[in-house]
Amino acid sequence: MPQVNGRWVADMKAPRTADNEEPAEERARDFRPVDRGFTEEMAVAEAERCMRCKNPKCVQGCPVNINIPAFIEKIAERDFGAGLDIIRESSMLPAICGRVCPQENQCEGKCIRGIKSEPVAIGQLERFLGDQPELASKPEMKPSNGMKVAVIGSGPSGITCAGELARNGFEVTVFEAFFTGGGVLVYGIPEFRLPKAVVKREIDGLKDMGVKFEFNSVMGNLADAEELLGEKGFDAIYVATGAGLPKFLNIPGENLPNVFFANEYLTRVNLMKANKFPEFDTPTKHGKQVIVFGGGNVAMDAVRTAKRLGAERAIIAYRRTEDEMPARKAELHHAKAEGVEVMPLVSPLEFLKGEDGNVCGVRVQKMELGEPDESGRRRPVPIEGAVEEIPCDVAISAIGTNANPFAKKIGGMELNKWGYIIADEETGRTSNPKIWAGGDIVTGAATVILAMGAGKKAAADMTKVLTDQE
Repeated sequence: MPQVNGRWVADMKAPRTADNEEPAEERARDFRPVDRGFTEEMAVAEAERCMRCKNPKCVQGCPVNINIPAFIEKIAERDFGAGLDIIRESSMLPAICGRVCPQENQCEGKCIRGIKSEPVAIGQLERFLGDQPELASKPEMKPSNGMKVAVIGSGPSGITCAGELARNGFEVTVFEAFFTGGGVLVYGIPEFRLPKAVVKREIDGLKDMGVKFEFNSVMGNLADAEELLGEKGFDAIYVATGAGLPKFLNIPGENLPNVFFANEYLTRVNLMKANKFPEFDTPTKHGKQVIVFGGGNVAMDAVRTAKRLGAERAIIAYRRTEDEMPARKAELHHAKAEGVEVMPLVSPLEFLKGEDGNVCGVRVQKMELGEPDESGRRRPVPIEGAVEEIPCDVAISAIGTNANPFAKKIGGMELNKWGYIIADEETGRTSNPKIWAGGDIVTGAATVILAMGAGKKAAADMTKVLTDQE
C-alpha cells in the first residue's frame, strides 16, 4: 500500500484496471458470465488508486451509504474479510450490487478522481469482496423481540428489509410468488450478467439468519393484509411486490405469435430454462432475426439473450439515439461487442403477419430529435413519410413496466391512480400504520440498489415503531 510518512498516498499515475472480460465472440454463444471479476492482484492495484478523500463524494452517491473508502483501504491492505464486513454493515448484497448497480451514475459518478481521469472501479472492488462470503464475520444478531413481520416479495427490496429485520430481532417470513427467491434478480437479469448461484448464496445467507421463505405464495390470493395482520398473527407487513406488469405498445399485431414482452421472454429463459428445451419443458422461439424495442437495461438483456439463443441478426431499436439510452453504458458496450445492431430513431407502427400466422416483420416510423421533454432528453419527432419495414421472426417489447396488480389485492393501503403504493420516501410508511412498502411498487421501475435502500430505510423505521423507540 503506497504511503509517505505513514500516510496513504494514491497511485495517481496508475490507469484504471481493465475489466476481466470473456472474449465477446465466445461469450455471445452461451450464458457464461461476461465478466470474470478482478483477481486479488487486480483488486489491490485498483484499490491503490483511491485518493482517500476527506469528503468522499462516492459515499454520497451510494443509496445505502456504504463506507467506500474504508473497504477500499482494507483491500489495499489485503485484509479482505475486514473490507467485506465494512460493506455488510450497510449492504446485504455486495456480490449482486457489484455486478448490476449503475455505478457510473452513483458512486463512481461522484468519484473525485474521475474529474481528471477515470474513477476508481468501485463496483468491481465491491464484487471482488462480495464473491468471498466465507471471509465475512457472522452478522451481529439482536435477541428475539417476539414480534413477527411478513415481507411480501423476495426481490432486492424485500430481502434487504428481511435481513435487516432479522438482525434486529424480528421473526421474519418472506412470501414469494415464484418457486425460488430473488424476484427480478432471478427472473429478469440473465445468467451472463448475474449468475443464479450468486443470488441463491445470498438467499441461503438470509435463511442462516433465521429468515423463513414461503415460495409459491401469491399474497392477495392466498391471504390479504387483513388476514396476515389478523389470524396469521403478524405484527407488521413490508410490501415489495415490484412493478412487473408490462407496458403495451398499443399497435396493430401486438398479439401475434412470437411477439413477446421482455419480462415474459426473460422469465422463460432465466427462470424456466427455455434455453435448454427440451431438457426443461418451457419452450420459446429461438429467432434468427430478432428486434427489441426499448433502450433500457431490460432491452439490453433481452437482445443479448436473443443473440445467445442463435439470432443471426439481433437489433435493439430505440426512438432516440444511443446518447439518450437509459441503459448502462457498459451494457450497451457489451451488446455491441457481441454483435448486436443498434437502430436509433425508429418507433414501431405495426407488427406484420406472415403466411404461417406468426410475426414476419415490423413497420417502423423514422424519427428525429426535437426539443427536450420533461425528462430533459430531446423529444423524438416523426419524420413525415419516413416509414420502413424490417423483417423479423421474433419481436420483443421492452418499453417499461407498470405496477404489479397484487398490491391492490393485498389491500389495506392507499394506492395512487396508477396502482402504485403511496409510501413515505424516507420511512416506507403507508396509509396503514402496520404496513410499510418500498421498491418498484412505490417508485416505479428503478435500480436494484435504490430498492435495497428503500428496504433498509423501512426496516429501520419498522424497528423504531414496533419496538417503541420513536
